[in-house]
Amino acid sequence: MVYASSPEASRPRPAGRAIARTSVKIVVAGGFGVGKTTLVEAISEIPPVNTEAWMTQAAANVDPVGAGDGKTTTTVAMDFGRVTLASDLLLYLFGTPGQPRFWPMWDDLCRGASAAIVLVDTRRLDVSFPAVNYFENDSDVPFIVAVNLFDGVQTHQIPQIRAALRLDDGVPLVTFDARDRGSVVRVLTESLGHTLDATAGRAAR
Repeated sequence: MVYASSPEASRPRPAGRAIARTSVKIVVAGGFGVGKTTLVEAISEIPPVNTEAWMTQAAANVDPVGAGDGKTTTTVAMDFGRVTLASDLLLYLFGTPGQPRFWPMWDDLCRGASAAIVLVDTRRLDVSFPAVNYFENDSDVPFIVAVNLFDGVQTHQIPQIRAALRLDDGVPLVTFDARDRGSVVRVLTESLGHTLDATAGRAAR
């Protein structure tokens, strides 16, 4: 695969020869404060669209965050970004709001999606249980689970995380840093590969 940042992607094309592009919608889901907005901002080649609102003291009991998180805003609708992953592949990223009161929006955001990435913070695994449950039981969008390494530290081993989340063996589980563009590219590539495998498996049945 040729990425947009690679030399092959920047080579001039023969005159009059258009590139047929494939557009893919990917949903970035997970609990409150797991890094969805950060992921979209790290990879989007356009100014990302987000609906961040300042968190107030009055909302502290509604949208609690972990001690020391330093989170001052929250997504109240969705995040949106775009990235050209290859010369012929354009990805549209839709980040879901993590708060329970916004879960009814997930069906709409997942409509037409080819893949989904569920973000996990191992310091607060419980906030991502609903997202895993949603994609396992209420959606047919193929998904992977990505552990966001806050402070670059992996506090639990992959088998332990898989067991804690009760993930099916067929669901890929990877680690990454939502702040790092290259790391996000690897997660996006993993999610697309899983969708291709899942689609091929369904077609073979």
